[in-house]
Amino acid sequence: MGIAEWREHLERGEVSARELTDHHLARIEAVDGTVKAFLTVTAERARADADRIDAARLAGEPLPPLAGIPLAIKDNLCTAGIATTCSSRMLESFVPPYESTVTERLWQAGAVLLGKTNLDEFAMGSSTETSAFGPSHNPWDPERVPGGSSGGSAAAVAAGECVASLGSDTGGSIRQPAAFCGVVGLKPTYGRVSRYGLVAFASSLDQVGPFSRSVADAAELLQVIAGPDPRDSTCLRLPVPDYRAALQQPVAGLRVGVVRECLEAEGLDPEVKASVLAAASQLEALGCELVEVSCPRFNDGIATYYVIAPSEASANLARYDGVKYGHRAEGVESLAEMTARSRAEGFGDEVQRRILIGTYALSAGYVDAYYKKAQQVRTLIRRDFDRAFERVDVLLTPTSPTTAFAFGAHTDDPLAMYLADLLTIPANMAGVPAISVPCGFDQRGLPIGVQFITNVLEEARLLQVAHHYELAARVMEQRPEAALAV
Repeated sequence: MGIAEWREHLERGEVSARELTDHHLARIEAVDGTVKAFLTVTAERARADADRIDAARLAGEPLPPLAGIPLAIKDNLCTAGIATTCSSRMLESFVPPYESTVTERLWQAGAVLLGKTNLDEFAMGSSTETSAFGPSHNPWDPERVPGGSSGGSAAAVAAGECVASLGSDTGGSIRQPAAFCGVVGLKPTYGRVSRYGLVAFASSLDQVGPFSRSVADAAELLQVIAGPDPRDSTCLRLPVPDYRAALQQPVAGLRVGVVRECLEAEGLDPEVKASVLAAASQLEALGCELVEVSCPRFNDGIATYYVIAPSEASANLARYDGVKYGHRAEGVESLAEMTARSRAEGFGDEVQRRILIGTYALSAGYVDAYYKKAQQVRTLIRRDFDRAFERVDVLLTPTSPTTAFAFGAHTDDPLAMYLADLLTIPANMAGVPAISVPCGFDQRGLPIGVQFITNVLEEARLLQVAHHYELAARVMEQRPEAALAV
């Protein structure tokens, strides 16, 4: 059942928040030894949260919108009094004294915290293999990756360990693992959701968003976490529309743009292409008009991203110097040696690689040739979207060129790993909202995701189209028998 159904059962007293919480904690105990989605399980906190909701219901108090709903949180979102490690040795012992805005809003809405989920170290990766504490596994096939960087959050939802979860998306880190794990993953407009308390990777790209089993549940979570925040200067000071009401609006007559360059992308699996084209046909059957559109700079997004994101990471991660907080090397004789050794010991290979790339791109003599040029291409990508949205209401693309790959497939080839985000990065470059929804399976029974993209602040339309497609396609009702073997 979805969040709305659980809430109705809870309000009628047919199930208690404690029962729902205990069910999911038992599920975590049963399968997380295989899935490894969680870094920290907060069972005591979860039961206390649930008991408060049950007490409020018995006292006749009105219940908040997420009352009793068990959620998991990506471990780069600060949670007061609970370790927030970013899956890095650098922050292995860091316990924040404050709460992120998005998690604070979830607890105010009555949600229950089950624990913190695994990710690629500092959100840098596409498979969770860069986590300092070991990778998470894909519930559909534990020999394959769940995607990344929010792989733990996606896997937890797919394996039934929580009702929904939060992740962060810098270049596709919500949508790509959602596609790999067969769940819904939403990246809102940049600035629609506060970043306060999100450990920064690339500040002009990072955005928090939900994973869920349905588009309706994603709308429920976005309704709670979206909105202005005076603690985040990049958060938009605009009212939040009623996303749940938007789901009921008809889609007949909407124009859906099929992006030509995405269907000609490097390494696009034929099965993925066929499934995405079938999703387009499904929307056409619902009364949408299909329009072929061109975004010439779409495939330039990945090269642009891997200049801008490492540059911002280089600046953001400079704070980890062994002085104020984080890992500190022992037995050093100078400040310079302490800083160098603390970073060498605390950061993994991928994080160090991106810091070096970013520092080089920002160095004297190269900043104009690389960083400034990348920002100019970023503007061209945004203009491509502007022109496309003059013709259509929503864009349709594959979420990822392939389905989930095996562990180790790209370990020795970082460029091949980076290409996993080829189709998701442009939405981050332009700051527009995008969502991945399951649209089929390959011959191995692995999920395939279709990505919908709308113009800035048009999450209501994005959810509307995705919801109607989801209801019509009924993909998860046709999943292979061997699926979710855990």
